[in-house]
Amino acid sequence: MSTQHNDGVELAKSPLKLQPPPLYKVLLLNDDFTPMEFVVIVLQEFFGMDHERANRVMLKVHTEGKGVCGLYVKDVAATKVSQVMDFSRQHQHPLQCVMEEN
Repeated sequence: MSTQHNDGVELAKSPLKLQPPPLYKVLLLNDDFTPMEFVVIVLQEFFGMDHERANRVMLKVHTEGKGVCGLYVKDVAATKVSQVMDFSRQHQHPLQCVMEEN
């Protein structure tokens, strides 16, 4: 298959095979100092969770050492990590937020 353009140049049509961008998990890591209530606030404010879901994720962080906050494209995940880290430092908590490829 080819297409003729007015300038005499033929361009071959090739099917585009677009793949979705890779997703990254944003995770909160457990520590011995950040209050559980603060973690719930972070999950509600930055990840749009309702109170019940935020509590479930917070308990997972507390009992298993880490919990998934969401899956995002790389730029959005990096922004979320930065926002959570800045917010935690502003409130003098050592809460760690990281991202890893899914």
